[in-house]
Amino acid sequence: MNDIYVGNEVLFEIDKNIDELVKKVELLSYVNPLNMEEEKQKFFQSKYLTDPKFIYPEIDFDRFQLHRKLFSQPIERIEDKNTRELYEDIIYAYSGLIQCIETIGTKHKFYYNSLRSFGTPTEQDVENAKFILHFEEENKSETQFQPKYNAKETEALFRAYSKQYDFTYTIRFSKDMSAIAMVLNNIKTLVINENHVFSDNEIEVLTNHEIGVHMVTTMNGLLHPLKIFSNGFPNYEETQEGLAVFSEYMSNNLTVKRLKELAYRVIAVDSLAKGYSFSKTFRMFVNTYDLDREAAFNISVRAHRGGGFTKDYLYLTGLKKVYDYYKSGKDMKPLLRGKISLAYQENIASLAKNGCAVDSKHLTDSYKECKNTNKTVDFILENLK
Repeated sequence: MNDIYVGNEVLFEIDKNIDELVKKVELLSYVNPLNMEEEKQKFFQSKYLTDPKFIYPEIDFDRFQLHRKLFSQPIERIEDKNTRELYEDIIYAYSGLIQCIETIGTKHKFYYNSLRSFGTPTEQDVENAKFILHFEEENKSETQFQPKYNAKETEALFRAYSKQYDFTYTIRFSKDMSAIAMVLNNIKTLVINENHVFSDNEIEVLTNHEIGVHMVTTMNGLLHPLKIFSNGFPNYEETQEGLAVFSEYMSNNLTVKRLKELAYRVIAVDSLAKGYSFSKTFRMFVNTYDLDREAAFNISVRAHRGGGFTKDYLYLTGLKKVYDYYKSGKDMKPLLRGKISLAYQENIASLAKNGCAVDSKHLTDSYKECKNTNKTVDFILENLK
């Protein structure tokens, strides 16, 4: 038997059991509407008054059995106190995600489950978002922001970027997604929005964000003896999205325009807490913030899908935490070990001492050297509270 398993047999058994149970708990696979384009046209035809009626994918697992098996794990037999508490948190976190999935489409239930799993913006978060909105965007007429590449051309550009990494992954296309690209961690797949035409700036942003961080941490996570590094630690989303947007910053692709997009997401999630309907959130973005209707629709969908999805505010809070972490002079490599959270750094260090965690094999290319030249972006990140 491998030395790392000696004395850790119960831990590895529990970790293996949880891995088998949570393979289908990929919230983004269930929360993206199947009829988004049709409902968008209906919404526009209604003069922005009738809320969309979204349809979501069927759940293909037994929810009750999953809850029962999660909570039947004998975590009290894990000897190390820190590790035992970590796995307690893991079980509660995944149980919360299952409750999110099983209540998608039921407005109030899903919103409250989302709130429990991801939280909601504080007053300070909303103030940070409004602070960003005071700054002038870059010139939108610049060629780097002009739509240029269709989905197939974008796939080729992602493939070219990925040659620097020693791993392979699947790419597929979708017409029904609120993001323009996203990584599905559990199936090592990049999904590209078939309806979108991509600019040079978006290609740079997405390759660094989706492949440089999300796919890198997916592949690093699979190298650990413990499966939780690939499935995801509790509340790993904030750290993950913070690392991904920080990669945009380091590669000199984080713009004021992009920061405003993240700020609008905070405002959209805050609108849920205020009880706004989809149409009221949309009209707020068009009338108060002067967004065009496509942008207003996409940001509103991201927040209101499922019945009220609060995760989107974490991009900005995560970015600020990762930026401060980097500025303090700490090593970024440990944060790329997998789907981990800053909050569990001590637990991870303890696991590493016991041989239960390994160093990052694949590294985010942009982290090697800060190429940011945008002084306004630096000023904003320094002054977020």
